[in-house]
Parts: sequence; C-alpha cells; structure tokens
Amino acid sequence: MTSQPAFASVDAARAALTIEDVRAAAARIEGAVVRTPMMHSITLSKIAGCEIWLKFENLQFTAAYKERGALNALLHLSEEQRQRGVIAASAGNHSQGLSYHGTRLGVPVTIVMPRTTPTVKVMQTESVGGQIVLEGETFDDAYAHARSMEKQLGLTFIHPFDDPLVAAGQGTVGLEMLEEVPDLDCMVVPIGGGGLMSGIATVADAINPAIEMIGVQAELFPSMYARIKGEVMDCGGDTLAEGIAVKAPGEFTSRIIASLVDDIVLVDERALEEAVSLLLQIEKTVVEGAGAAGLAAVLANRERFAGKKVGLVLCGGNIDPRLLANVLLRDLARQGRLARLRITLQDRPGALFKVMREFNEHNVNIIEIYHQRIFTSLPAKGLITDIECEARDREQLDALVKSLRDKGYTVSPVELN
Repeated sequence: MTSQPAFASVDAARAALTIEDVRAAAARIEGAVVRTPMMHSITLSKIAGCEIWLKFENLQFTAAYKERGALNALLHLSEEQRQRGVIAASAGNHSQGLSYHGTRLGVPVTIVMPRTTPTVKVMQTESVGGQIVLEGETFDDAYAHARSMEKQLGLTFIHPFDDPLVAAGQGTVGLEMLEEVPDLDCMVVPIGGGGLMSGIATVADAINPAIEMIGVQAELFPSMYARIKGEVMDCGGDTLAEGIAVKAPGEFTSRIIASLVDDIVLVDERALEEAVSLLLQIEKTVVEGAGAAGLAAVLANRERFAGKKVGLVLCGGNIDPRLLANVLLRDLARQGRLARLRITLQDRPGALFKVMREFNEHNVNIIEIYHQRIFTSLPAKGLITDIECEARDREQLDALVKSLRDKGYTVSPVELN
C-alpha cells in the first residue's frame, strides 16, 4: 500500500474505485465486520409518506461504518508496513475503527487528535487499542502533525475518506443494502469527506444506475455541497452532526460524487435533533447526528421523496449520553409535552397557590418552580415565576395557558429555537 496519487480527472478517480474493488473489499472483510440489518420501518414510512428502509450501521462493534474502510486499507498493508504501524488524524469514528481492527491484526495504530478533543473520544479510542497523540488546537493542526510523524517514523497514513481503498470498504454498505432490497428508488447518504457516498454511489451506478443518489450535509458544514455547486459558503459552528462536520472534502471523493450523485441537500439543526429523537422513540435505536441526517433530509423534503422506496444509512451511533438526553428533552418541549411557562404574579400570600390550582385542574405535572423577585423590570411587589411542567400533549398545555390568561395572568411560554 502506497500513498495515493492525485486524481486529475473524473475518469482517473472512477478507474480507481469500481464495483469490482468494492466486491473484493466485501470478500476481504467478511466475518470481521457485522453484516448489519436492513429493515423496513412501517411507522417512519407512514410519517414520511414514502417507504423507508434503514441500514443499521450503528450496530457495528465500534458503532459506525468506518470499520469497513479502515479494515480494507489495513488488509492491503505489506508485512513491513504492518510491523512499522499506521497513523491517522481523526477525533471521530475512523480512529476507533482503525484502532480496533489494527489491534486485532497486530498492527500498531497511532491516532493524532487535537488537544480540544473531548475526553470521552480519547478514552473510547484508547479502549480499543489506539495510541493517542494530542497535538494542536484544530483538526488541521493534528492532520499536519500526523503527516509529519508519518515521514519521521516511516508509518503508513490511512486517510479517513480520501482514499480509494477506504471508499471501497465503505461501499460494502451499499452492496449489502442492494443485496437485501434491490429495487430501491433512491438512497440518501450522509456526506462529510465523501468516502461513504463515493463507495455507495459506485455500487449503485454499477448495479442499477436508475437509483437516485442524494447526499446530505449539515447546513453549518456545506463543504461538499459548495464544492459540487461551485459556491463559496462558510463552514463552522456547533452541529449535532459532528461526524460529517468536514470543512475540506476529499479531492478524490469530490470527483466521484460530482460524477455519480444526483443532488446534495442541507439539513438544519432542528431537523437533525428531531430525526435522532424519532429513531430512538420509534426504532429504539441510538444514532448520532450524522447517522440521523438521511432521515432528517427525507422529513424536511417530503414532497421530493413521496411514494418512493428510500434507503437510509444510520451510519453511526456514537453520541454523548448527556447530549442525547438534551436532544430528547428539547424534542419533548417542541411537541408540547414539556414546557417552561413564565408567569407574572403579585408577591402576596396565596398567589402561587392559586396558580398551582390551575395546574392541578388541568392535570399538568409541575417539575420545577423558579421565583425571581430582584432582577426584574416589575414593581417591587411583583415577581416572575418560571414553572417547568409536563403535559400529555400540546392541546392539554394550550388549555392550561388559556385558562391562566382568562383569569388575568400574564403567561409566556419560553420557546426553543
């Protein structure tokens, strides 16, 4: 395995990644990665207005499809390269997949991460055998250091996406999807650097070119979208879909995607949160923001996918538990099942009791009460009370608010974005 050449044309890129390469990768990694389920979701299909098929790549050992490409690249190493070891720059799923399979094969794996990487990601990678080097404040800093170590120590660099061997491994996801459900009308695939979409699009083009290929990116990181459409767009921000938060897409993958992908759509943070929540509530499966991007795209563009048979890749499930809890609670708030009501009261005995009586009569459960007497714009005898509460649904909550207002209270729900 040597460093990949620059791909000066689409033809050169297409020649470096073929259906035969993906099938060879599938045979090579068989038995070492999970052949994950491809299942029809009856409930999500009703909600979306199309036939939804889900590929559960969040059920891999490291909870992400990245194992496939990492393993395929590792299995191409010469004996000398195996002994020297490999190196990568990654703070995400590539680091875990490479570390897990490298350790399993007896190949030393070094992962360079920015110093800002959350401790949980460092620990997860170390737990599957990776040796971690923390360097720099950004991914670019870590990447530059990894390439420097590659040369100094004679290591082999394995790119997380911009490599035909890695993309061929990722393409095995699409191969399995079409073996299970060959008559898909379209496939909706998250895009970060483009390795997964490059592999799957190559498979779909060879097996059934009529399948519509739709990529998905987070609105905050539209890097491949901008590259393909020839636009200049800002990339940055705190996106839930950190697995596809890539500022610079691959050169090789860009050429494949420009050639084979029909369109790329962008999804906002609210759509990502709702999709993560729906998958947990309905399919009882945990996905990270990137893993839910395909569903988010379908739900945000219902007319486009109406009546079609759609394949979605749940590409990863590595989400911080506290972040997941926040996503679920925010979704309950948007549904009207949780709320914070800001009520203006007079600071006198019995005032709060009278309000509590309204909650009781409407059978709305009170979770927390916050009084604010000092830092308000009200007169000295006034106070603001924030009441966090739990209702059955939006209608029950609206009835409570109406009742309070009818009795003369000033009530304002604290809204989420």
